[in-house]
Amino acid sequence: GTQFSEALLFTHRGLSGPAILQISNYWQAGQSISINLLPNESAKDKIELALANHPKQSLRNTISQWLPKRLVEALFEAALLDKALNQLGHGEREQIAQDLNEWSIVMNGTEGYRTAEVTLGGVDTNELSSKTMQSSKVTGLYFIGEVMDVSGWLGGFNFQWA
Repeated sequence: GTQFSEALLFTHRGLSGPAILQISNYWQAGQSISINLLPNESAKDKIELALANHPKQSLRNTISQWLPKRLVEALFEAALLDKALNQLGHGEREQIAQDLNEWSIVMNGTEGYRTAEVTLGGVDTNELSSKTMQSSKVTGLYFIGEVMDVSGWLGGFNFQWA
């Protein structure tokens, strides 16, 4: 149920950018994530409008007006992309719209600690005094900063907290 409206970046290694970095705090291996490739727009409405205005235009050329052509070609099969809009059945148009507004993908992992900007885990804050940062288990032992189990959203919040 966690959502982010941030930039998304396609790299040679996979997905990145603020939206992916944000969701990585919540994502668990094996879970799918849903990405709206046309945020704040109804893909169904856009397709129907294009069908009304340019019925013989190919699906490839239509969607390539909204998204990079290479991405469009990676998302959809060539046979579907080569169809004219007026050759697409209602069910096909519905599925295409859903794929654009709710693209679901299962990530196969992260790049790990080598490139991590934030890692989860560390000293449990419930075991520290919020006034002195002293351990409740060992007198005279204090913790602060990145060693603690605290992470925040992008935007300098971790630095601000530390």
